[in-house]
Amino acid sequence: MYRKLSLFFLLCSTWMWAQQEYPLIPQPQFVAFQEGFFSIDETIILTAPLEMDAEAEVFINEVRARKKAVYISNKAGVVENAIVVQLETSIAPEAYVLEINPKVVFLKAGDYTGVQYGFQTLTQLLLSVPKDQLKLPCGIIKDAPRFKWRGMHLDVSRHFFPKEAIFKYIDYLAAYKYNTFHWHLTDDQGWRIEIKKYTKLTEVGAWRNGSMVGHYNDQKFDAERYGGFYTEADIRDVVDYARIRHITIVPEIEMPGHARAALAAYPQFSCTGGPFEVAKEWGVLDDVFCPKEETFAFLQEVLTEVMALFPGQYIHIGGDECPKTRWKACSRCQKRMKDNNLKDEHELQSYFIQRIEKFVNSKGKKIIGWDEILEGGLAPNAAVMSWRGTEGGIAAAQQKHQVVMTPGSHCYFDHYQGEPKNEPLAIGGYTPLEKVYSYQPIPSELTSEEATYILGAQANVWTEYIPTFEQVEYMIFPRMTALSEVLWGTANPNNYSNFFNRVTQHFKDWEAKKINFSKAVFEITAEVMPNPGGENGVMYVLKSNQNPANIHYTLDGSQPTAQSPTFSSVLTIQQSQTVKAVYFENETQKSALSEQAFTIHKATSCLVNFQNQPDKRYNTGGAFALVNGVKGDPQKFGRDWLGFYGNDLVALIDLGKKQSISHLNLGTLESPSSWIYFPKEVIFEVSTDGIRFEKVASFSPSEIQKAKGTIDWKGKKVKAQFVKVTAKNNGIIQEGMPGAGNGSWLFVDELIVE
Repeated sequence: MYRKLSLFFLLCSTWMWAQQEYPLIPQPQFVAFQEGFFSIDETIILTAPLEMDAEAEVFINEVRARKKAVYISNKAGVVENAIVVQLETSIAPEAYVLEINPKVVFLKAGDYTGVQYGFQTLTQLLLSVPKDQLKLPCGIIKDAPRFKWRGMHLDVSRHFFPKEAIFKYIDYLAAYKYNTFHWHLTDDQGWRIEIKKYTKLTEVGAWRNGSMVGHYNDQKFDAERYGGFYTEADIRDVVDYARIRHITIVPEIEMPGHARAALAAYPQFSCTGGPFEVAKEWGVLDDVFCPKEETFAFLQEVLTEVMALFPGQYIHIGGDECPKTRWKACSRCQKRMKDNNLKDEHELQSYFIQRIEKFVNSKGKKIIGWDEILEGGLAPNAAVMSWRGTEGGIAAAQQKHQVVMTPGSHCYFDHYQGEPKNEPLAIGGYTPLEKVYSYQPIPSELTSEEATYILGAQANVWTEYIPTFEQVEYMIFPRMTALSEVLWGTANPNNYSNFFNRVTQHFKDWEAKKINFSKAVFEITAEVMPNPGGENGVMYVLKSNQNPANIHYTLDGSQPTAQSPTFSSVLTIQQSQTVKAVYFENETQKSALSEQAFTIHKATSCLVNFQNQPDKRYNTGGAFALVNGVKGDPQKFGRDWLGFYGNDLVALIDLGKKQSISHLNLGTLESPSSWIYFPKEVIFEVSTDGIRFEKVASFSPSEIQKAKGTIDWKGKKVKAQFVKVTAKNNGIIQEGMPGAGNGSWLFVDELIVE
């Protein structure tokens, strides 16, 4: 309704916005600022046809913090120095209009959600003026969200956060106009919601006798009892708190996998009968719910209590990472498959999900699950949450099912957002603020009709490596602001600098509120490009979201100072060396040290052809990444690594001319918790003509494991112009390992030729 705007107002909006980048996030659909301000001396009056303290709460608190008074009137009418709220049926739900004049502010909305969003926008406008002032720029704002589902997720199973922390989390969502909180309440490591009929779920399932210490790959544990849970009274308090702030809570009760905490309490609902203990380790475990009648009766009674606590239409039932090991060995499971003409255990999982869906639907609710619920056949009315990339979301939308996009590449906020050495320990990956801001929720593969099934998207916060709520804050701020603008529909990745300038204006406010946010956005970033001169070597460009002219660097390994050379345009790297860079202002260091080591060799910047293309989620730099002189950081596999899902690496490198080589080295990665496994075989071959190849070395699984993934061949010199490297994907992940039953990821970084 607000898109048909006159050219005059569009030009006015553009011109006025250029004059002042007000810190509005998400950026409204339409803004036209004008000369003048609405100023408040001592008292501001809020007038509305109904009481709306809750919707105005944040704004009222901001006004009072500036030592100004707020008088709330329920009488309709327009008076000076007032904010007048008007509900109008012609305005769509969640939409609002702000008309700011020197003497009065009109906030018009179709419902009280829109009223709240209008007040949040007014609050953000106040961030642009000093604390001793209270004024709003005159103008018109017309605004409405693009996507229906604008969500944030929080895992409280791996690490538990008290009710008061959840209140804060909801406040953060409300501040940036999110409308959905996905609460991950159960998993292998803890059951966090009280169920009156099954008290052992919290007496036993909410507590574990130790936790992983360090990274999953280290396999170290402490012996400290850990846990906690929310009573039904707590749940009601949180639900009510969210309702007042116009946020719907979607509870998640995991099934049929990720069930160890529940089975520790009630082992009779497993295939083997236990005994079990609540999991200390992260990852995927073999013991899952057994699809027998007693289990379904148990889960239905649990869900009955859960549904009574949460008024929203969706119940998340998980459905992800369910190993089939126990089902394959279980006579009752095999009989269930035979009796129902199910061809395999994937169809048995589909049967399980469909049984649960039928029950949930009978109670007037809908289920949503992770994209694995597509396997074996999708339940008739289920919505899908696509996390393993976009493929699951595409498939579900094409089958006319509702979809929420949440791919790990852009929406997993447990990934690193800066250089790992400067960041708290994380699972891996690399998802900086700018990458989140670039996200496009609707896959290009969908038709316009299929795209209507994309409800929206959400970010996920898995907490294996996030033990405190302060660290939760660190992982979501400022990334949640970027996603909020994406989901509002106003993000412009081509003008990221505009967003950066707006979001950094929020930092002082977060500091005042003692929010522990990341400052990784101030780090120096860089881009590696092929050397256009045709010689071995690369071009290296240093970047800063601030003034790039303040970047100082060294090439000799020393620490940069304000007297070190200043970066101007591009560095040409033609020998193995380390570039160190720091951002300075007034000779004071403002950024952490950026450090990049280069290994320049005979294949650097040479032409590379792939038989299979890397997955688009892990393909930064394309084929050039295999010969860009940069070794990948094992902690940050979202950058400098090429990822192949289910496919082999088969790469042909043209060295440009015949030359002698005697050394080949390929880096590979293993991170089982992320389904990344070493290749099962690596083969090096050479050729002088690109047609006939000679194998110079091959490596077996045991040799690759012994070498910790760094595949290294040194031998007598051979003549070659072409080098062919084959790294065979590990294939389907074996039972008992994280990701069992799914395809493996193969990650490679640099092929060194010397």
